[in-house]
Amino acid sequence: MKKYKVGIIGATGMVGQRFVTLIDSHPWFELVAVAASSRSAGKAYEEAVGDRWMLDVPMPGAVNDLTVLSAESDIKQLTDSVNFVFSAVDMKKEEIKALEEAYAKAECPVVSNNSAHRWTPDVPMIIPEINPEHSEVIPFQRKRLGTNRGFITAKSNCSIQSYVPALHPLKDAYGLNKILVCTYQAISGASKTFKTWPEMIENVIPYIGGEEEKSETEPHKIWGTIKNNVIEPAKAPVITAQCIRVAALDGHMGAVFASFDKKPDIDEIKHLWKNFKGKPQELNLPSAPKQFLHYFEENDRPQTKPDCTLENGMAISAGRLRPDTQYDIKFISLSHNTLRGAAGGAVLTAELLCAEGYI
Repeated sequence: MKKYKVGIIGATGMVGQRFVTLIDSHPWFELVAVAASSRSAGKAYEEAVGDRWMLDVPMPGAVNDLTVLSAESDIKQLTDSVNFVFSAVDMKKEEIKALEEAYAKAECPVVSNNSAHRWTPDVPMIIPEINPEHSEVIPFQRKRLGTNRGFITAKSNCSIQSYVPALHPLKDAYGLNKILVCTYQAISGASKTFKTWPEMIENVIPYIGGEEEKSETEPHKIWGTIKNNVIEPAKAPVITAQCIRVAALDGHMGAVFASFDKKPDIDEIKHLWKNFKGKPQELNLPSAPKQFLHYFEENDRPQTKPDCTLENGMAISAGRLRPDTQYDIKFISLSHNTLRGAAGGAVLTAELLCAEGYI
């Protein structure tokens, strides 16, 4: 098959770097353009990143000599050379909204890892295994933007990736009505390493700005429906969250408590998790995990270090499922925050949109 030519805006940051590594060996995508701030524009990518390469894998050689464009000033040059872009820019929210719309209006689809457009009513916020049908809102968005090809799709927050996928098949089977979740989030979620954030060594911070609000509201859009040309968020379940930064490099863990309209059976839940397949699995998309939801019977699993990289960091793992005295059930779940929760999830979303003909 033909390869799609891809650009990355915000290519020098941690998530941008993750995009670079994922596209380097991708069977469908070829990285042909990178863009960042005006400070990096005009430099070779390797020079622009310098000693700020933050991943535990080396920088792919194919990107070293790519000239970094200005994400704001070189829109036409970039969009003329690609089929679509990934967005991981670090700017103020309103500036990101305007920039991503500028790319879309230049007839370039934008698959965004940013939060800026998550609550734009006709911008789908897709977890491919859960709400792939939300891509059907794209024609209405194109009509609003006045485009033929251009549109924006957004990734959900990394914090909800650890628990919403595990709850999704239970919601359909039992009628989910109440969730309490405490998330324990790795420092790479703040685009940090222990080298750049030494204060986090042997430390826990009981607050992450904005995360609790996102964790309590974004699932409602994921579980919403398309009505009157926009996505109407679901009104249930009720969700309360606490989000805590912990001394792990990668991996967001959730301690989840949930109640249902119909009380579930523990063995039935394990069966639902084992047999759940989404559209990426049905289409055999390149980045899709073969087994989306994994369950560990061991009492001390899942763990962040050995388990967040399950299936190339694209699977969700769960464990310690049992009845609760206040809620119907409780369990632990885990996702890789910069793979499934960020760049990897965006790449899978792009694969889905290519397979569906939107790109």
